[in-house]
Amino acid sequence: MAERMLKFASVTPQTPPKRGADERRGDFHEIYADFIEAKAAEQASRCSQCGVPFCQTHCPLHNNIPDWLKMTAEGRLEEAYALSSATSTLPEVCGRICPQDRLCEGGCVTEQAGFGAITIGAVERFINDHAWERGWVQPIRPARERAQSVGVVGAGPAGLSAADALRSAGYQVSVYDRYDRPGGLLMYGIPSFKLEKQVVARRTERLAEGGVVFKQGFELGRDASLSDLRARHDAVLLATGVYKAREIACPGIGSPGVVKALDYLIASNRTGLGDRVPEFQSGALNAAGKDVVVIGGGDTAMDCVRTAVRQGARSVTCLYRRDRANMPGSMREVANAEEEGVRFEWLAAPRSILGDSAGVTGVRALRMRLGAPDSTGRQAPEEVEGADFDLPAGLVIKALGFDPEDVATLWGAPDLKVSRWGSLRVDLTTMMTSLPGVFAAGDIVRGASLVVWAIRDGLDAAAAIGRWLEGRAALSKMAAE
Repeated sequence: MAERMLKFASVTPQTPPKRGADERRGDFHEIYADFIEAKAAEQASRCSQCGVPFCQTHCPLHNNIPDWLKMTAEGRLEEAYALSSATSTLPEVCGRICPQDRLCEGGCVTEQAGFGAITIGAVERFINDHAWERGWVQPIRPARERAQSVGVVGAGPAGLSAADALRSAGYQVSVYDRYDRPGGLLMYGIPSFKLEKQVVARRTERLAEGGVVFKQGFELGRDASLSDLRARHDAVLLATGVYKAREIACPGIGSPGVVKALDYLIASNRTGLGDRVPEFQSGALNAAGKDVVVIGGGDTAMDCVRTAVRQGARSVTCLYRRDRANMPGSMREVANAEEEGVRFEWLAAPRSILGDSAGVTGVRALRMRLGAPDSTGRQAPEEVEGADFDLPAGLVIKALGFDPEDVATLWGAPDLKVSRWGSLRVDLTTMMTSLPGVFAAGDIVRGASLVVWAIRDGLDAAAAIGRWLEGRAALSKMAAE
């Protein structure tokens, strides 16, 4: 075993320096600094190189984490980058936004042994940012070109991942997306303080330089039907994600000043990119000077509360019906939000939205307690009688999660089968939908989930499409002979 490794007992775990809360509240820059090379090597050297790498098995992409940690510790950074990028098409993104505490770092053997997890995410970010700086990340150059084409609908993480793999295999790839910039959720849904937009832009520019054709401002069902795309391409991948906001039933929820989380985040990100956003400028999607209440407890809710802080809200409160231990969002994000001044009302849910025709003035909330487990195994929240309380609010943001839209109707494809939840039904072996040659991946199949799972699904779909196209080509060749 290399002497540079196994230092978990003598070297304490460290993440890159984090900017102070007062400083970072005033801008949308990422809050963590980069590791210097010596610090990245030091932290990588803590890896125990265990025989069963639970960090790898807990990663949806099954990244070769122990190997690229060892290479980093030994200063073999170009090799570390090559290994990191061999299993992930967006490693610098995963290093920033994956909930490592619930995935690779949560499964780390040194963490379970009480020495603290290896700071895998920070090292992954360092390796790949270093690779971009050194010019090691090159455009795709397929070993051979194939005549078959694939249309990918959706330029989010699943679509980008699939496009990368398909183009690398030599297929002609066109990516169709409703927004004016590629990236989907990565560009417009996730705030810059977690993922600066240049990180996304340089990745999509690399794909374009490698021959992927991006068709922006394209909406399936409006600009073309699914049958149109099927006629245009040899295979089609649907990777649109899920965007339909979940609603909550309470009086006043339709009042002016009650907005959807994604509308709010998109307006903020567009403004940060230099776009003119009338709803932001009018104040409708701007938290400046307002008391803000965010309803929900996932990562989207954390993005909203931390965005509101940076926009200059008077106060920011997160209302969540379960307790801290049962919150679905990342605990790191909760801690960052608390440092930045966000107030959390645990075990609380909205009873009604207060206000008038001019807008909201507050939220009447009810206290909850956790009762017996429900069908999911989680304790179900129950109302505590007589414990209502009021919160001031000039802006209420609904961050309750997302469901699929009625895609079969929107896309003019009545034969496209969906599940009872509205997600696309696929054969889990082939990833093909009910329509021949039409595949699907990411949240539109899985439901709202993590970016890393979308990347994994995109890679799996690309492999399935490749097998299907090769099979068709072989049949055509046999028929011709």
